[in-house]
Amino acid sequence: MVKKIGMFGRRLAVLAGMLVALGGQACPAQDAAPASKPVIRVAVEGAYPPFNFIDANNELQGFEVDLLKSLCDAMTATCELVPHAWDGILKGLVGHEYDAIMSSLEITERRRKRIAFSDPYYRIPAVFIGSKETAPGEVTPAAMAGKRIGTIERTDHETYLRTFYKDSEIVLFAKAEEANLDLLVGRIDAVFADELLLSKFLESREGACCHIIGDAPAEPAYRREAYGIGLRKEDEALRDQFNRAIAQVKADGTYDRIRARYFSFDIK
Repeated sequence: MVKKIGMFGRRLAVLAGMLVALGGQACPAQDAAPASKPVIRVAVEGAYPPFNFIDANNELQGFEVDLLKSLCDAMTATCELVPHAWDGILKGLVGHEYDAIMSSLEITERRRKRIAFSDPYYRIPAVFIGSKETAPGEVTPAAMAGKRIGTIERTDHETYLRTFYKDSEIVLFAKAEEANLDLLVGRIDAVFADELLLSKFLESREGACCHIIGDAPAEPAYRREAYGIGLRKEDEALRDQFNRAIAQVKADGTYDRIRARYFSFDIK
């Protein structure tokens, strides 16, 4: 009796092994769970249109929001937008409230002491604008000698003009609107500032008086302000991921398609 039970048990064991083997061959892939995408939490201010803003539905929109979505697609990651006021936005990053900041954060040496940055994802070029009676042409220091050039005080543009345009009269203003008004009535010959700021004036009714007479010259080169994604210094792998994604969307044309929705000029 004991021997019969033992034989029966061995047969059951063999049969069970065969069923397991056949079952394993039948559907190994169907039972595998799909790999989940990594989640990256990104802070955005939402108060700097057209780069980032909150729409009527209380949702974040803008150039940076659209670009971030394309970067996350390139990284095969899920990005969660975190609205955050500008005050304390770096503190929140360092304190691990989120993983990155993509909110027109200028890359400066002072900030580099505290956080890391991705490669720049946009730069704002500087231009000279003048009356439409002034034909576009050279805007080098030699070409602008003797001209009255307006710019905004305490900016990189003032520093640049004072350094290189020593034979021009530099006229300082508190706001771009004041400089544009003086250009409109002929008190100055040109305004030098970033193209984003001046393009708003040129697109207005008052701005019909004027046009771009030249980009900041290649020599002497103007150091354009650069903006990058803010990251914690220790998150080197995430920084490398963002850098690869930025390069990819610039190379495949995605960047330019997004940029064209918001700006009529190149900001790469």
